[in-house]
Amino acid sequence: MATLFDYIQWRGDLSFRQDPPGAVDALIFSALSYIHYGGAVEQNPSEPVLLRDAAETFFSLDNPEERVRVESDLDLLQKAAVSTRFGQAKIVMYRDTLIPEQETQFAAVTFLLDDGSAFLAFRGTDYSLVGWKEDFNMSFRQTVPAQHLAEQYLREVAAEYSVPLRLGGHSKGGNLAVFAAARSGPLIQEQILEVYNHDGPGFTEYMMGDPGYLAVVPRIKTYIPESSVIGMLLEHEEAYTVVKSRSVSLLQHDPYNWEVMGREFITVEEVSKDSRFVDATIKSWFADMTDQERSRLVDVLFTLLGSGGVESTLDILHPKNTLNYLKVLSMDDNMRKVLSGEFQSLIEAARRTRARFADDREALEAGTE
Repeated sequence: MATLFDYIQWRGDLSFRQDPPGAVDALIFSALSYIHYGGAVEQNPSEPVLLRDAAETFFSLDNPEERVRVESDLDLLQKAAVSTRFGQAKIVMYRDTLIPEQETQFAAVTFLLDDGSAFLAFRGTDYSLVGWKEDFNMSFRQTVPAQHLAEQYLREVAAEYSVPLRLGGHSKGGNLAVFAAARSGPLIQEQILEVYNHDGPGFTEYMMGDPGYLAVVPRIKTYIPESSVIGMLLEHEEAYTVVKSRSVSLLQHDPYNWEVMGREFITVEEVSKDSRFVDATIKSWFADMTDQERSRLVDVLFTLLGSGGVESTLDILHPKNTLNYLKVLSMDDNMRKVLSGEFQSLIEAARRTRARFADDREALEAGTE
């Protein structure tokens, strides 16, 4: 069960001139965008910085483990930096923005490659409560601030570097990459070779007929794991490739669990039954709510989760915080009513989906007799 780390070991001695970037390379760059490079790379550097040099500086900083999403990010940076393939990539135009009052979390970094192209990597959701709420806002807003920052970022990079471009991201980062490409305009789109969306959510229906989006759809390469949930959310125009994962359920969203063989992902024919069930249930649940009701639910939910000063999703399930949630709910009748009502609606949506799946199975079995 080879992973991204094995890929670097197998192919790390090949430059991008020798072998152009592919889907696995794109996921590695996307994962590298989760690194908080502040202190190792300036946000507006006058000169590009080799990833190898940036990594050396990064690991010399105090508590580097606090500057990553998961411990595997540290391993990836270390292994990528010492390889020929990734270590010689040059980091430019690093951005990292968190604005709680505007419910905005955005980060991106560009890698200049030795084949003369550039890869723009957009960070997915971090562990900030702000970032998670912005993700939830995608379910009822046509756009969110991070998407507009991604569009602006692409325009800045394209103005600075007249080279072929590849864009990519994991989770929300994949959505940002697609949005930026779709809104960049015909001239910049001519520079774009490929857009990689690694298990990122889609868009509300307004985007499906957008001319800019339709223009880049043939260049969008979407990859999702067998039990995808995040990548199946909302609407997609492009086809997707299903990747085999060494993990189960929601843990398959983690890019370090995706299986690799040679220069490609190991793929399967379709997503799992559980993935289809969750996707159908969520779509049914959303269909029963207006945009205003979705907005109210998200506001109420994150008001509760943020009570007591919680800022990170890692702290949500801390015993003292769960006790605080129970206390808040006992004192707020409206909050309790909204959350219990929507939870019941979700259960009903799951029941309808289960019944529909059972009917479809019976019809299929009857048709084969």
